[in-house]
Amino acid sequence: MKPFIDISRPINVAITMATVFIAAVISGPLEPLLAVILASISAGFIAAAANTINDVYDIEIDRINKPERPLPAGTLSITTARRAAICEYVLGNLLAISISQPMFFVAFFFSLLTWLYAAHFKRTVLWGNLLVSLSTAAAFFYGGLSIGEPQQALIPALFGFLFHLGREIIKDIQDMEGDRRDGAITYPLAAGVASAIRLTRIIFAALIVATIIPYWQGWYGSAYFTIIVLGIFPVVGYVLFTLTEKASTNHLGFLSNLLKADMLVGLLALYLG
Repeated sequence: MKPFIDISRPINVAITMATVFIAAVISGPLEPLLAVILASISAGFIAAAANTINDVYDIEIDRINKPERPLPAGTLSITTARRAAICEYVLGNLLAISISQPMFFVAFFFSLLTWLYAAHFKRTVLWGNLLVSLSTAAAFFYGGLSIGEPQQALIPALFGFLFHLGREIIKDIQDMEGDRRDGAITYPLAAGVASAIRLTRIIFAALIVATIIPYWQGWYGSAYFTIIVLGIFPVVGYVLFTLTEKASTNHLGFLSNLLKADMLVGLLALYLG
């Protein structure tokens, strides 16, 4: 089972499930609780499917950038991985339709979107970054929708969108060599590393402003703001300070993983806010 677990990126799946649950918590009473639990599991299956199908289409790039991944390492075949992704998509959508018709529509839409992202849009300038960031932010909306209060999750969804968009561009800078050989046209390849770094800084600056506004407006309390100031701002500042044209591939990978870990801090801030 290890290759199936590894290809699904279990940490990402766990973060997605936690995001859905916390989005429901901050959107209103957890009623019905079963719907929230099923929504979290549904989102987990869809995230696992999206990560798996992404590796199917990225196998040539991963042979260069991430040869230890299950497909380039040969511990899992492309056919088996594709079938696993289909099963995970189906399970995620079945759980969604068991909750409500709107939940199924959202689940099906983002299942289709994540497959199209992996197959076509990932290799385009910015479109791939925008779509994967939108899909990630949708986890907040999904959680709010599970209790019938999706509008309450829109602000956290904006945070998630900006956070992931900045991280996605950093990952594109890290993966430039493999993307170039595979013929992908990502933003760093099209506009240059310096331009990609400037865009990342703009995105994270917008994120900082966006996270401050809800506190100023009194929508979130002091616990939220304290965690944001102590746990998010220093990490973002460090990333922007060390994100230079001379940054090594290993350091870019470290920054990407650091931001992934910091997502949990952001979720904690929203939960306590």
